[in-house]
Amino acid sequence: MVQLHFQYAILSQSLSKCINLLIIISGNVFGNVLIFRKRFRKSSALPIFAAIAVNLKLKTFQMKHITIKDVAKKLNCSVSTISRAFNDKYDIRKETRDLILATAKEMGYSPNPMAKSLLKQCSNQIGVVVPEFINPFFPEVIIGIQEVFLKKGYQVLIMQSNESYINELENVKAMENNMVDGLILSLSLETKNVEYYKNLISQGFPLVLFNRVSNELETHKVVIDDYKWAFFATEHLIYQGFKKIFHFSGPSGLMFTQNRKNGFIDAHRKHKIVVEGNSIIETGLMICDGEREMEKLIKNNNIPDAIFAVNDPTAIGAMKVLKKNGLKIPGDVALVGFTESQLAQLVDPPLTSVAQPTHEIGRTAARLLLDQIESKGIFVPQTVVLNGRLNVRESSMKLSD
Repeated sequence: MVQLHFQYAILSQSLSKCINLLIIISGNVFGNVLIFRKRFRKSSALPIFAAIAVNLKLKTFQMKHITIKDVAKKLNCSVSTISRAFNDKYDIRKETRDLILATAKEMGYSPNPMAKSLLKQCSNQIGVVVPEFINPFFPEVIIGIQEVFLKKGYQVLIMQSNESYINELENVKAMENNMVDGLILSLSLETKNVEYYKNLISQGFPLVLFNRVSNELETHKVVIDDYKWAFFATEHLIYQGFKKIFHFSGPSGLMFTQNRKNGFIDAHRKHKIVVEGNSIIETGLMICDGEREMEKLIKNNNIPDAIFAVNDPTAIGAMKVLKKNGLKIPGDVALVGFTESQLAQLVDPPLTSVAQPTHEIGRTAARLLLDQIESKGIFVPQTVVLNGRLNVRESSMKLSD
């Protein structure tokens, strides 16, 4: 109970004057001081000055959390009977169960989800940790993940590491503290040490990796055939007649970076074209990375005929710089990306890109995790390799002379 002391003064002048009544309430109620103002008119012409001090006692009410014991007390029955009604046990009559549920609803009782999780040893929650939300790839995968789990009655908790290993680890630990039943993870750019994840797997914690995976972890993985589609994307440029083809590669620590780079190299080998040492440039994954490297090439007068980029954002970054410097696409430099982002069809000219089945990646990862959860840790790790598709557009089509 909180007691508030306040004073107010009524000041009046002539009949036609408007008077302000200030009621100042002071007290230690969340550290606030509340001021109320009221306007009124005096009915008497005589000036009156009065000060009235009053004390009011105000009660603060806190909503009581209704427990299973409260429901049992209300119905004069045992806690175990109430529990059996909520868990729909066979040994309780329908009439009794209906009465208990109706009374509980009337009283505002709802089962404690944490307590239920501890009892059932599952939370019906799934964790998803991704590196970033800037590129649409990860949100689209998450849509596929949610599609599967929401139908099964699971909640999906989503966090992003902002390409930081420390953040990633904190996110994973936060998921553990929230008692998630399993985790779907795509590694950050900084993640080199996977010992923590090895320990999780050894303890039987369900974990599925997608897109950015590690060969050191013996668990389910979902990837696209990066090598194959990088090979086809590069070969498309070769068939178009481009000779000096550069590759804007991703960060060296990522497995898909290596696979796409190998596809680029082997496509050249198939056609007996030498890959020059400076034609593979470790770039990054963002638009700004593509811009930076393209500006360097133009400054050094080392402009290729075509560029196969590790993803769409780096290709689009290169495109921006080329256009800014008056170079034509594909007339001066042709471009091919990877991931088939929505931007690929919006830029001018439209960008040739390898489409990845993002929703299917999410759905596959979700199904693998669900199987792992339901098998109680007994599973054989598998890597699911999904197919892609090369969507050829104007950015890579060589113009006829």
